[in-house]
Order: sequence, then structure tokens, then C-alpha cells
Amino acid sequence: MLEHQMSDERLKAVKAVLLDVDGVLTDGGIYYDPTGREIKRFHVADGLGIELLRHAGVRVAILSGRASEALTRRAAELKILECYQGVRDKKAQIERLRQQWQMKKEELLYVGDDLNDLPAFEAVGVRVAVANAAPELKAQADFITRAPGGNGAVREVCEWILKAQGAWEQAIEAYLRGRREAGSEA
Repeated sequence: MLEHQMSDERLKAVKAVLLDVDGVLTDGGIYYDPTGREIKRFHVADGLGIELLRHAGVRVAILSGRASEALTRRAAELKILECYQGVRDKKAQIERLRQQWQMKKEELLYVGDDLNDLPAFEAVGVRVAVANAAPELKAQADFITRAPGGNGAVREVCEWILKAQGAWEQAIEAYLRGRREAGSEA
């Protein structure tokens, strides 16, 4: 298990990032408003990291065991078209996506935080646990983030990948160019 090494060959091969939600994209807390609707807190830096991956041509998919309107909205904001909610068998879902995308296991990276992510680790070539993940998941991880879930851990992973692939600066340039062009259309 490594904390991170941006020159790691495994990161250079990554073509798709698969993300758990609760405890990875969020802090794992479940909040309800006065009407009983679930509220989730997402970190803006994670969103920017995901956008940078997209600009570099790396696919991003979300796999959540729970279903949430907040997640649907966040995925739409980030233009993540592959957002699977209520997934009970993440390993099987990853296998379906791998076949659909015609990718090798080694080209897939999964970020998780708890015991329910152990089967997903079996379906990918690169396994990442967030800093506050369950010890059992950390023991199986190839990498562990410094940041806890919901607090920039996903952004950290995005940077590892892009820097390992030599695409960090180009992804930033593409992102900023897209923002300038979007601003000129308004």
C-alpha cells in the first residue's frame, strides 16, 4: 500500500475512475431537512478535479448504494452521465461498465471508504481508499488519500492520475479555456 506516487505505472494506465459517494464524494453524514429530504455536502475541489479528468479524456462514473436527488443534481452539474444509484452489487456493475467501455481491468480505478466497497476492489486494477476508510479497505488499497472523504480526497486522486499521465497542465488549460469560452457566450 502506498500513500501516493504520481509516477506509479498503475496510475499511468487509468482510463476510467469509478467513485463511491457516501464517505468518498461526501463526508458520509446523512442529513435531512425539515421536510425529510436528504441533503448531501459535496466538496467543490472534488468537482473541479472531476472536471479536469473529463478534459483529459478520463471517464468518470459514480456507483452509489443509496439513491438521492442531491446526487442526481451533483452528477448533472459535473456532467457525469454514468451515475448509478441503488447499486447493491458494485462489482457486477463495474464488470458491465468495463465490458461496455471495452477496457481492461488495469485501466479502471475505484475510490471507496467502507466494507461494501471490498467487492468493487476485486473488479479494478487500481484500488484507492480515502484517509478515513475502514481499516479492512485500507489493507486492500493500492493507495490511500491524505484527505478524508468529502474533503478533497477525490481531487487528490484526480491530481495523481493527471500528473502521472503528464496531463495535468493540459487539463488545466482546457478547463480554463472552456470557462473563458462559456463566459463569452453568456
